[in-house]
Amino acid sequence: MSERDPDAELLAGVGKQEPAAIRALVARKLPRLLALATRMLGDRMEAEDVAQDAFIRVWENASRWREGEARFDTWLHRVAINLCYDRLRGHRPTPVDEIPDEADPSAPPDAELEARARDAHVKAALAKLPSRQREALVLNYYQELSNADAAALMGVTVEALESLLSRARRNLRDLLAESESGKDTP
Repeated sequence: MSERDPDAELLAGVGKQEPAAIRALVARKLPRLLALATRMLGDRMEAEDVAQDAFIRVWENASRWREGEARFDTWLHRVAINLCYDRLRGHRPTPVDEIPDEADPSAPPDAELEARARDAHVKAALAKLPSRQREALVLNYYQELSNADAAALMGVTVEALESLLSRARRNLRDLLAESESGKDTP
């Protein structure tokens, strides 16, 4: 017997339009949705739009949700990823020049600059990966999904996911090495 979906109670409340349930579900899911969409799209404002669209789908479908057919979290991630792909198809150039959020104020300035440069390089390289490889990396590393959960979300076998991850890591390493060799480092 499968374990109960941890979001089932909240989703039932959302289906009944209970404000407390809606607030709690947003508080629980928004940070991960924003992280997922930001990494997929490379743009925080686009990610916020995707998260908003995903929650609209939740409100529209919560009353029809049937526990046991699929985990809510899996469904929500799939919706967000599909919305990201819709946006990526809509306009090809992905902005990669967004400066990361403020770092810890106690960090030394040179460490802050190095971290920003590293983040920008990783973000740019991630944006250059083929979409399925980027999706696999984002789900596995940034969303911290297990291989089994990420594979189910992507509709592939665990072996296929591991192959995607292997190619993605290799391509990411190559892209990062390429960007490092193209600039002067101190």
